[in-house]
Amino acid sequence: MHRGGFIRIFLIIAAISLLLDWYVFNGLKTFVKGWKSVRLRRIVLWGYLFVSIGVTVLFVAGTGSFSTAKGMTPYHEWMLSLLITLFITKIIFSLVLLIGDIGRLFYGVVDYAINRNVKKRGEPFFPARRKFISEIAILVAAVPFTGFLYGMFKGKYDYKLYKSTLYFDDLPDAFDGFTITQISDIHSGSFDNKSAVQRGIDMAKAQKSDLFVFTGDLVNNAAWEIEPYMDMFSQLKAPYGQFSILGNHDYGDYIHWDSDAEKNANLEKLKEHHHTLGYRLLLDENVVIEKGGQKISLIGVQNWGRGFVQKGDLDKAMRDVDKNAFKILLSHDPTHWEEKVRYYPEKIQLTLSGHTHGAQFGVEAAGLRWSPVKYVYLDWAGWMEQYGRQLYVNRGFGFLAFSGRVGIWPEITVLTLKKRA
Repeated sequence: MHRGGFIRIFLIIAAISLLLDWYVFNGLKTFVKGWKSVRLRRIVLWGYLFVSIGVTVLFVAGTGSFSTAKGMTPYHEWMLSLLITLFITKIIFSLVLLIGDIGRLFYGVVDYAINRNVKKRGEPFFPARRKFISEIAILVAAVPFTGFLYGMFKGKYDYKLYKSTLYFDDLPDAFDGFTITQISDIHSGSFDNKSAVQRGIDMAKAQKSDLFVFTGDLVNNAAWEIEPYMDMFSQLKAPYGQFSILGNHDYGDYIHWDSDAEKNANLEKLKEHHHTLGYRLLLDENVVIEKGGQKISLIGVQNWGRGFVQKGDLDKAMRDVDKNAFKILLSHDPTHWEEKVRYYPEKIQLTLSGHTHGAQFGVEAAGLRWSPVKYVYLDWAGWMEQYGRQLYVNRGFGFLAFSGRVGIWPEITVLTLKKRA
C-alpha cells in the first residue's frame, strides 16, 4: 500500500475518533456528575475535548507534509501514535458504555411493556445511566491507554536479547558452535533518542558473535535518515564479517520523488552507506565463509515479499553455490521463505528474515503468543522449521508509523549453530 492509501485510512480513523468524542464526553459527564467542584468538572470534560480534538487536528494538519521527500517524520509518528492511543482507548470506553446502554434499553422496553398502563406522564423511557458503568469504563480503558503510553515512552527502546540454538544434521564440524548476531528493520528515520539506540547497539556488540548480519530496512524511505547514526551502527563488527541486504522500505517506494533519477540516486547513496558502515551489501549474490578449512555459503537477496516489491532473484543469488554446501540465506520478508525458499530445489538450511516487526503489538508471555500480524504471516517472529529447512524471523530493532512497542519488544538475535549428534 502506498502513501495515499495509508493517509486515507488514517483520515478515516480521525473522523471516527471525532464521532466517538460525543459518546465518550457524555459518559464522562455521568462520571463527574455529583462532584462538588464545578470547576473540576469543567476541567475534566473540556480538558478531554481539548486534548482529543487537538491531537486529531494536529495529525490531520500534518498529513499534508507526509507526501514530501521526508515521508513520515518522528512528528508524524508521534501524532499518529497519540491518535491511535486515544482512538483505541475511546473504543474500549465506548464498548463498556454501550453494554450499559443496551441494558438500559432492555430495562426500558420490559418496564414499558409491563407498566405502560400505569406510567406517569413525563417519566423517562430509559433509566438514567448509572455512574458505576462510567467508572468501570474508565478502569477498563485505562489498561490500553497506559500500555500504549508505556510503549511510546519506554517500550520502543526496551531491547531484548533473543538467544536460540539451532541444530542441523549437515553443519560442517568446524562451524559447530558458530554464532550469528542478527538485527533487522532499523528504520533509522523513526528514532528520536540517540542514547537509547546506543544502548541497543552496545547490547549487540557485547555478544561478540562470529558473524553479524542485518536483514533490511535501514531507513524508512530516504538515505539521509541513517546519516546521524552512521558512527553508531558502524560499531557492529564480527571476526567473520558484517553482511546486509535491502528491505522493502530501502527502495524509497513510499514517498514522492520529483523524478526516477532522484529516486535511483537515493538508492545508490543508501548502498554507499552500507559500505561506509562496514557492511557487505549482498544484492542477489553469495559469499563463502571459511573456518578451519571448511566452508558455508552466505546468500543475500534483494527484497521479495508477497504484496511488496519483488526484486529478489534467488536463482541469480545461488549461482556458483555448491549444491552440497551448507547455506544461510538473508531475505528480508518471510513470505519469500513461505512461497519460494522452502520449496527451492536446492536445500537452503537456514533463512534469516525480519519485516513483520511482530506488528509492534501483541503478547508473548506465560506461554501465550499472539499478535494481529499472525493472520498475515505463516510465522511472524522467532523460529520455525518445515521440510528440514529452518527460518528465523527477527522482531525488528526499530519501529515504524506507531512510535512505540507494546508486548513485542525490539530484538537483538543471537543464534548458535550446532551439529546434531
